[in-house]
Amino acid sequence: MLPLRSVKLSKFISTFFYIGFLRPAPGTWGSIAGIILAYMILIIIGFSAFFCILLLTIMIGFWSTKNYLEKNSEKSDPSEVVIDEVIGQWIAILPLGYMLNFDAFFSEGFWFVWIWAFVSFRFFDIIKLGLIGWADNLDGALGVLLDDILAGIAAGITVAVLVLLI
Repeated sequence: MLPLRSVKLSKFISTFFYIGFLRPAPGTWGSIAGIILAYMILIIIGFSAFFCILLLTIMIGFWSTKNYLEKNSEKSDPSEVVIDEVIGQWIAILPLGYMLNFDAFFSEGFWFVWIWAFVSFRFFDIIKLGLIGWADNLDGALGVLLDDILAGIAAGITVAVLVLLI
């Protein structure tokens, strides 16, 4: 049995500061919060720190989601758990964040690439093509997070292609 403090912390993290309780479309709210926070992190402290925060968030997100699912076992992928959307959205903007290191123009002149990253991630997250759908059917925290990680990778590829075409 988890201590009450750990249960509350797991809920706080897995719902990304309770944003997952916003309705309708909590996953979209989580993605919006994720892309806004990513923009701020990238602008303020840069790509390397953002990448480290992403890796840390994946580990903490897995822990918190695992604990949240243990406490709320009636649902295999509760809609209020949106830390996975935040992680997937952050992965989708990695190519753009990397380019921010080299070209400040991307921070102001390429706002549509940020929008594309958001739309592309939501598309892959909702449609769940191929491996994304397979991962979505996995049980537990691994299934909850892995489908969004894969959707983020797929969206990130589209973002990278768009950036290279520009």
